[in-house]
Amino acid sequence: MVNNRHEDRIDSYFLELWKQNSRNITDSTAAMEEDGDESPTELNTINTYGGFLNVFPDKLSVQYTSVNLHGHDVGVVQGNRPAPAKRLVYYFEIYVKNAGAKGQIAIGFTSEGFKMRRQPGWEANSCGYHGDDGFLYRGHGKGDSFGPTYTAGDTVGGGINYASQEFFFTKNGTVVGTMYKDLKGPLFPTIAVHSQNEEVRVNFGKEPFVFDLKVFEAQERAKQQMMIEKMSLPQNVSHGIVRSYLLHYGYEDTLKLFDMAGKSSLPPISLPKENGFDEQDNMYALNRRKTLRQLIRSGEIDEAIGKLGDWYPQIIQRDTSATCFLLHCQKFIELIRAGKLEEAVAYGRIEFEKVSGVEEFRQVIEDCAALLAYEQPQQSSVGYLLSESQREIVADTVNAMILSTNPNVEDSQGCLHSYLEKLLRQLTACYLERRSLNGDQGEAFQLRRVLNCGKKD
Repeated sequence: MVNNRHEDRIDSYFLELWKQNSRNITDSTAAMEEDGDESPTELNTINTYGGFLNVFPDKLSVQYTSVNLHGHDVGVVQGNRPAPAKRLVYYFEIYVKNAGAKGQIAIGFTSEGFKMRRQPGWEANSCGYHGDDGFLYRGHGKGDSFGPTYTAGDTVGGGINYASQEFFFTKNGTVVGTMYKDLKGPLFPTIAVHSQNEEVRVNFGKEPFVFDLKVFEAQERAKQQMMIEKMSLPQNVSHGIVRSYLLHYGYEDTLKLFDMAGKSSLPPISLPKENGFDEQDNMYALNRRKTLRQLIRSGEIDEAIGKLGDWYPQIIQRDTSATCFLLHCQKFIELIRAGKLEEAVAYGRIEFEKVSGVEEFRQVIEDCAALLAYEQPQQSSVGYLLSESQREIVADTVNAMILSTNPNVEDSQGCLHSYLEKLLRQLTACYLERRSLNGDQGEAFQLRRVLNCGKKD
């Protein structure tokens, strides 16, 4: 018989997977993360040094209003928020409307406690690209040769490339140079003016940038992809990993074609035993697992339950198990799909009543029942229940439960994932660890985007 403790662990995993699907956890994860990491939208008119600049009512335009008598008579202003760090790149631009008497305009990044009477780059925890000499200043009064000067009519941009941990600056849509980002903590986009009548306007992204940021981001991702592609993997190893995936999920027919295609050119390979689960164990009940997956994927839930009862009665003997529950949920959904609403109501009353006291099932039951409220349930907030991915979750649950009946299995965790998925989970962990070492800077990890970035249009 299936060990109940193992069964519950598998059940709980796939029940949670179903719930995650209901929350529409997709590539929008990163977008939600960026929503909580807001970008600057205007200039900070509170934290500035008065007397040397005037911030216009739009809080995006600045003019130097005095006569420059001293080196510290600088008009400096930061953005109202620090540059967001949870993305691939942050970028902003300034348009030089008037270069004034000396063109001593600067663009850069500064820390929160920066002295607001100094040009960005003249003090520690700051860097700045200056228009009068084209120098880059990075924490002290002496600048380094960096790029061209800029003046009235020019558009200059400053950005942070979190992937390469670099600052970069642009002039009129072209990158003029980069520098290593050795500054830590929150950094504010900053501009400075330093001679009479200098006037600039800031663009934090409300208007289109002169610099093509999307192309730049695509190029950065392409660089990462090239690094990945340089890492060679023996062909027979990749063949073995794919083969183990097909075995694990019971794709018997595809497996046969795959083996035929690789038989003449690849030597056999066996993956090591792990957690008491050997690759050979994936052969266990292969034909039955294939049959049950096909039935569930085609919506024939009654027949799938019948065959489970004949072949593995121990899996569905508990009416309150998550496996039984998910099968009954899928049956209810299939009745809705077929437009058999009265039959669905009757079925739901019987099967859902059996588990009405199980708190972890409550939300799933409510979502399933909500399908009845819509004339076009596919387009509703619970329309995800009619997707193919929901059938796959149920099929994967049954597949894992059957694998767990193998007497050679020592740890049911090995039934949950194929070797390919374990590699992808390790990839995710490594990416997140790398991001953590960079102070949680850089865009959120999206496995689907990583896998798709190598596809050709």
